Amino acid sequence: MYVKKNYNLRETFFNSGKHLFWLTPYALLIALLYRYTALHEFSLPWLPLSLIGTAVTFYVGFKNNQAYDRLWEARTVWGGIVNSSRMWGSNIKAFVVPAASSPAAGEGLPEQKRALIYRHIAWLYQLRRQLLEPTAWEHISLPGVYRRDAEEKSQKMGLGLFGEDVTEDRLQRYLSSAEQAALPTYKNAAAQLIDQQSEHLARLRKAGHVGDVEHVALQGILNDFYEHQGKAERIKKTPFPRQFASFGFVMVCIFIAMLPFGFFSEFAKIGDNGIWLAVPFVILISWVYVVMELVGDYSENPFEGLANDVPMLALSRTIEIDLLQQLGETDLPAPIQPINHVLL
Repeated sequence: MYVKKNYNLRETFFNSGKHLFWLTPYALLIALLYRYTALHEFSLPWLPLSLIGTAVTFYVGFKNNQAYDRLWEARTVWGGIVNSSRMWGSNIKAFVVPAASSPAAGEGLPEQKRALIYRHIAWLYQLRRQLLEPTAWEHISLPGVYRRDAEEKSQKMGLGLFGEDVTEDRLQRYLSSAEQAALPTYKNAAAQLIDQQSEHLARLRKAGHVGDVEHVALQGILNDFYEHQGKAERIKKTPFPRQFASFGFVMVCIFIAMLPFGFFSEFAKIGDNGIWLAVPFVILISWVYVVMELVGDYSENPFEGLANDVPMLALSRTIEIDLLQQLGETDLPAPIQPINHVLL
């Protein structure tokens, strides 16, 4: 998540300025052909060109709006994880108590509470790891220039800024050796960690450390975690409808290809040098449409590990700190800070 108010000039160029390297030669090439060949006999009237431009604008605007909805829904899901996690820690502290039939049997309850909260922290990092696994339609999985561009963005304004992934370290800290060894055997390790929490609660209930009403309340929070995880997985594993994404890109390309033939014919009316005056306008308008396309393209996958994604690492660390403080621990990890104005 980019946390500065505005991109500076360098960041703007890094994200979209590379497209000027093909927009500028294209506009100049058409200008040269239009000025010195019979191409000047071909021109497009403003009316159909403006209609196409308007249609493309509405189409790309709709696409961007839907891409933003996916991004905001993903952030809302993680907001729900934050709230439910705090409730989990607070309720574990309050509801796990010595059994009424044998109060002396409650000596090991602090360790039981710690295990339940530690396992939840591990779930946060494991879920993040699973959501960052590339899918076939994300930029990092595409061939050629798309992949190279995504890798560069990841290194300079994404996961690469934060060095090695901290997930393995957190799993080793918060899970037992047996739990760590079992994780690679699961198809969905995060879901299995929630299931282990449920089994742990059942054992505590059987031992009389959790009442029936309290057990229902705690199991309800676990069900919320299942729901939050399912929503995040739905966003991750369901691509933005390709008919909208693909045809939006095609329409922008068609409009940019047609744009010079409408501009040059109009500016040629000024005089022989009018065509050269039109070149910067063609480049600027084309770049604006490219940027509109890029905004939606890089917003539709909110768990890709790039600059505008949901800051899952920062949110996981915030929850981790809150839960450790609920346990009364003082050896707390530092909050995740933005690097180059990017928070992940």
